Amino acid sequence: MDFKQLQSFVAVAKYKSFSTAAEKLFISQPTISTHIRLLEEELESRLIIRSPKYLELTPRGVEFYECATGILNLRDNLINRWSDNGNTIIQISASTLPSTYILPEVLPDFSNIHPNTYFNIHQSDSAEVIRDVLEDKCSIGLTGMTSDNEKLECIPFYRDNMVIITPVTEHFLQLQQKENTSIESLLKEPIIIRESGSSTQKRADRLLKELNISEGDLNIVARINDPEAIKNLVAGNMGISLISHKAALNFEKEKRILVFPIPEYKMTRKLYIIYKKDYIFQKNIQTFINYLKNYYKTSI
Repeated sequence: MDFKQLQSFVAVAKYKSFSTAAEKLFISQPTISTHIRLLEEELESRLIIRSPKYLELTPRGVEFYECATGILNLRDNLINRWSDNGNTIIQISASTLPSTYILPEVLPDFSNIHPNTYFNIHQSDSAEVIRDVLEDKCSIGLTGMTSDNEKLECIPFYRDNMVIITPVTEHFLQLQQKENTSIESLLKEPIIIRESGSSTQKRADRLLKELNISEGDLNIVARINDPEAIKNLVAGNMGISLISHKAALNFEKEKRILVFPIPEYKMTRKLYIIYKKDYIFQKNIQTFINYLKNYYKTSI
């Protein structure tokens, strides 16, 4: 088998159509059919079931699709690492906090210093970032979740505090002025929480466990992935939430929300640069990693 055959198979599986795959790859449909036939003959397995009304992968086809996409991603990454045309594209998979609040702060200055470096950023939750790194879908990952996978290097570069945010109302202003306002009393309020795959929610779950509070005890009014949407809903008096202080800073400065720290439970977390230990970096990628670590060195 060769790369062209793999590309044909992946395209057919992706678009569920031989003709569309041929169009996307700028080759003829008979060539696509020949590539699939040669793969099936070499593997001695049926990969695709095709009829006038539908096209689907066999179980072996699904397994081979995962292998083929991995091989093609490895090829593309290898080409990117070895290419030297004066420009560099850094592929980054980042969870919500780094992609929304860290990278917009860092990239403008870095790009002024290194104008030939470009960024392709994919935002997802922390668990998917780790998968992206392991599957060579990105150069580096930025996330609030570390990993014990022996293939990965996890370097902390930023420390953040978790806080409870509330609407600006007379009720919460009075609570903020009291010295003995407890976290438990705040958590009795209507609350907006994050999705289960985020590192923010994992940290929140840990706090609830320390307080002996189950999720069933909370008055959950919404589950939302986007911290910007959460802040807007809190500011609109829908409920409270537990989020990153970094994410809350702009609304706090604009006095659109109130912030309650959680000092007694050490609600801090780190953000990590994650990459595969055997990854051979281009010079500009290593330069960016060093720049990111130096930019936030006072926070660690």
